[in-house]
Amino acid sequence: MKFVLQLLAVTAVAVLGNLALQAVDGSPWPALAVGVAVAGLAVVAYRQVVRATERRSVAELAWPGAARAAGRGAVAGVALFAAAIGIIAAFGGYQITGLGSAAGAVGLIGLMCAAAVTEELIFRGVLFRWVEVATGTWCALVLTGSLFGLVHLLNPHASLWGAVAIAVEAGGMLTAAYIATRSLWLPIGLHFGWNAAASALFSTEVSGNNTPQGLLDAATSGPMLLTGGDFGPEGSIFAVLFCGLATLAFLRLAARRGNIVSFRAARGTARAKVAQ
Repeated sequence: MKFVLQLLAVTAVAVLGNLALQAVDGSPWPALAVGVAVAGLAVVAYRQVVRATERRSVAELAWPGAARAAGRGAVAGVALFAAAIGIIAAFGGYQITGLGSAAGAVGLIGLMCAAAVTEELIFRGVLFRWVEVATGTWCALVLTGSLFGLVHLLNPHASLWGAVAIAVEAGGMLTAAYIATRSLWLPIGLHFGWNAAASALFSTEVSGNNTPQGLLDAATSGPMLLTGGDFGPEGSIFAVLFCGLATLAFLRLAARRGNIVSFRAARGTARAKVAQ
């Protein structure tokens, strides 16, 4: 019931927030305001429901150092996407023809802010944490990362390859970032930075979602493995490669810090909770 209540609370904010964003579609400043408000409400809802159901301080969303961790994550997310799109451009798969829509970029920042926070709270904050308690870190990483990729099959222009790419890039990298820090702020920042760069800055598709134009007027063309095709650069082999390397780096850091929970240790913790 604790798991269900936490999942319902954050999902409810995400669904209502999505409806609110749809209502202000095409209005950049209201979209920015709504997106930021949804993100803030989701954090408050998560903190309240976790504190109420688990009767503990919510260390994974601790306020001290939150801005620094989220900011570093955002910078890293932008840098990772810029590196991927730079390689795609070097091979002729991405061309900038001029300036796009500054207003569109503002609205996209709000949308991506809401998406990054709600998705991280649902998939890393609730799902990964609870699955890890039952199965250990490695199983939870594979299971929840795969689920994150499969969910993206519901998007327009989705494909099996796109789902695999998202499972590695987001399901793998963002979960590994959480494991390494045991804080949700870094993966939230990474998620936001990556999506904001893809949409608001470089004006590319985000997970095949028919993303509006951002700051640049640009186009992608070429083989699907290079550009990601209709799914967007997240389907590029270079995006998968860079995020895969980042995943390994985070997991190495997690192992050094002793943040990997074995299956045996997880089962022992689960039995102890049942006994209580």
